[in-house]
Amino acid sequence: MVLPAVILIFIFSYLPMYGVLMAFQDYNIFEGMANSPWVGLKHFEMFFQSPEFSNVMRNTIVISLLKLCIGFPAPIILALFLNEVNRMWFKRLTQTVSYLPHFMSWVIISGFAASILAVDNGSLNLLLEKTGLIDEPINFLSTSKYFWVILASANVWKEIGFSSIVYLAAIASIDPQIYEAAAVDGASRFKRMFIITIPSIMPIVMVFFVLAIGNLLSAGFEDILLLGSSPVVQDVAQVIDTYVYKYGIQSSRLSYATAVGLFKSAISVVLLFGANKMARKYGGGLW
Repeated sequence: MVLPAVILIFIFSYLPMYGVLMAFQDYNIFEGMANSPWVGLKHFEMFFQSPEFSNVMRNTIVISLLKLCIGFPAPIILALFLNEVNRMWFKRLTQTVSYLPHFMSWVIISGFAASILAVDNGSLNLLLEKTGLIDEPINFLSTSKYFWVILASANVWKEIGFSSIVYLAAIASIDPQIYEAAAVDGASRFKRMFIITIPSIMPIVMVFFVLAIGNLLSAGFEDILLLGSSPVVQDVAQVIDTYVYKYGIQSSRLSYATAVGLFKSAISVVLLFGANKMARKYGGGLW
C-alpha cells in the first residue's frame, strides 16, 4: 500500500538530489553538469560575503520564530477549547469555518488580506477610523513595521483549523474514564485539561515541535512573495526561499541559488537532529 508513495518520493525527492552538484560548479545549461567547470566553495563564499546575507538571515530567522511562537501553539489551544465545547453543532461549525482557509491558495488569501488592509475602504482602516484610533488610513502592506505581524497573522488564520485536526484526534483517543475519575475526585474542567489532556497529547506535540524546529529556516515562499510584493518592504520580506527564487529563476544564476538552497538544507538537518536529541531527553523525539 505504501509502495506508490515510496516510488513518488524516490522519483521527485531523491533522484533530483544529484542537482546539488551545481552548487560546486559554474553551471552552464548548454554544457550540462558533466562539462561545467568545478569551482569548489566559490558560491558559498559569495553568499556569506554578500551585503544581503545578514539581512536575509535576520528576516528568515525572525519570521520563522514568529510563525513558530504564534502558529505552533495556536492549533493546540484551539483543539483544547473545541474539546471542551458541549454543543456539537457549534463545535462542528467552528471546525468547518476554521478548516476552510487551508484549502484556499495563497493568491486568494493575499487578496483577502489586501482587501481588508486596503487604504481605500479597507475594513481595518475603516474600523480604526470609526473608533478614533487613527486620523487617516494606514498603508499596512507598504509599511515595513507591520509586515511581520501581518504575515504571521495570515499564516495562523490559514492553518490553525487544519493543523488542529491531529491534536483533536489525539484528544479523542484519551480514555473517557480518566476524565470521569478526575471529576469524581473534584477536578474542574480547566484542571482536567492541564492534568489529563495536555500530558496525554504531549508526545504528539513533541513530534510536531521537532519537525517545526527542523523547518526553522523555511520561513515561507508563496505568502511572502505575495504579501511582500511591495518594494518598500523588501528589507524585511527577503528570506532565503525568495532570495533563491530571485537569483535562481529571475537572474538565472543557477549555481549560486543552488548553493544558497543547499546551505539552508544543511542547517535544517543540523537543527532537526539537535531538536530530536533534546526531545529524547523528555521522552519524545522522532527516532
